[in-house]
Amino acid sequence: MITPWFPLCLGAALVCWPPARTRLQAAAERPARFRIPQAWRAVRWLLPAALAGAFAGAGGAIAAGVLTLAWRQERRAHQRATTELAMATHTATALRTMVAELRSGAHPVSAAEAAAEAAPAVAADLHALATAARLDTDLHAPAIPELAAAWTLGRRHGLPMADVLDAVRRDAEAGLAFARRMRAKLAGPRASAAVLTGLPALCVLLGQAMGAAPLRLLAGSTPGQLLLVTGSVLLWAGTAWCRALTGRVRIR
Repeated sequence: MITPWFPLCLGAALVCWPPARTRLQAAAERPARFRIPQAWRAVRWLLPAALAGAFAGAGGAIAAGVLTLAWRQERRAHQRATTELAMATHTATALRTMVAELRSGAHPVSAAEAAAEAAPAVAADLHALATAARLDTDLHAPAIPELAAAWTLGRRHGLPMADVLDAVRRDAEAGLAFARRMRAKLAGPRASAAVLTGLPALCVLLGQAMGAAPLRLLAGSTPGQLLLVTGSVLLWAGTAWCRALTGRVRIR
C-alpha cells in the first residue's frame, strides 16, 4: 500500500531543489576556499615532535622539532624564491607590453590596461597606473616599484614615458635573465646539500636493516638522546648555512 507521504515528500523535495545558477551569478560569486584553522596549523607542526617523543623520548622529540623547523624554513625559502621569480617575469611582461603600446601611439591609460590583460598577476597595480594617468598624479605600486618610480620620474620631469619605461624594461629583463641563470647553476649545489642532509637518516635506516640496531641505542640511552639532539641541530645548521650561501642571489 502506497501512503500519501511519499509523493508529498517527493513534491517538497522538487520544490526545494535549488535552481541552476545563471552566468551572472557564477561570475559574481567567488569560489569558497577551505581555510585551515589556526589550531590545526599548530598541531600539524607539533605532531612529528609528539610522535617522535612517544617512540624515542625527549631527545627524539627535540630532534623531530628541529628537523621540522629546518624543513619548514627550506620550504618557505623555496616558495619565496619562486614567487620573486614569477613576479619579476610578470613585471617584465607588463613593461614590455606598455612600451610596445606607447611606441605605437597609444595613450598611457590604454597601455596600462593592455598590460593588465597581459600580466594579470600585477593587474591591480596596472589599473592603479591607469587611474594615475587619468588624474595626472603620482603612482604607488607596491608590487612593481620600478614601474612606479619610472612613472613618477617621467611625469615630474616631462620625459618621454616610452623611453623611460623601455630603460626600466631592459633592466628588469637583464635582472630576470641573471636570476634564471644563477638558479640553474645553483640547482646542482642545492641538490647535493639535500642529499647530504638526508644521508644520516639513510645511514641509520641502513644500520637498522643490517641488524646493528642504532635506533635502540639512540632511543634507549642518554648518550643516544644527546646524539639525536646534536645531530639534528647540526643538520639544521647545515641547511641554514647552505640556504644563506645559495640565497644571496636576488632579482632586485
